[in-house]
Amino acid sequence: MAVIVALGAFLMTLAGGWTAQRVTDRRHLVLGLAGGLMLGVVGLDLLPEALEAAGTEVFGVPAALLLFVAGFLLAHLVERLLAHRRASHGAGEHNGRSPEVGLTAAAAMVGHSAMDGVAIGAAFQVGGGMGTAVALAVIAHDFADGFNTYTITSLYGNARRRALAMLFADAAAPVVGAASTAFVTIPGPLLGAYLGFFAGALLYLAAAEILPEAHHEHPARSTVLCTIAGAAFIWLVVGLAE
Repeated sequence: MAVIVALGAFLMTLAGGWTAQRVTDRRHLVLGLAGGLMLGVVGLDLLPEALEAAGTEVFGVPAALLLFVAGFLLAHLVERLLAHRRASHGAGEHNGRSPEVGLTAAAAMVGHSAMDGVAIGAAFQVGGGMGTAVALAVIAHDFADGFNTYTITSLYGNARRRALAMLFADAAAPVVGAASTAFVTIPGPLLGAYLGFFAGALLYLAAAEILPEAHHEHPARSTVLCTIAGAAFIWLVVGLAE
């Protein structure tokens, strides 16, 4: 049952990526929406789950929050190092952005989607009602995952075929994750640590890259509304799953 439900997440992820590539004439709105979706996923989904799963504190601070800060700083450091390396070798960048950063961020999205699949499988092990609730939440926000995966990969100058490859990997990841729960159980603290770290990296991309780019050429009110709508959508998804 968990794998069958994960197939719905597969289709929803592809739908999100298809939407992202079809609205190129409204790129600023796409980026504004993506930024809002990413902000909502971080603040309303990933961090609460990370804090609950990790549980422990390190020198008075929840371990999940320490890893959240570490993820943010590492994303910034990786981007700067890759940009410097490419510049020193005379390689061109896409609007000052290194394609490797986009691929790395998309790979992290794939990892997150695999964890979504694991969550579906684990919830169905608890009971049918719990599995259904988690599955609905995952399927709903996998549209945002597909949207963000394609947007991030292409925003950093990667070719369309690479963006599509990462999109398909992101779509398949929940199915693989759900299937793995028949053989593997992930400890709660380790899962919480991963979610906190990933949330920090995702917030960096949203705040430092996606949203500034959305307002660079089109500082329109509609872009801000798209950002708010993206965050509100994730709030709705999280609320319906409770």
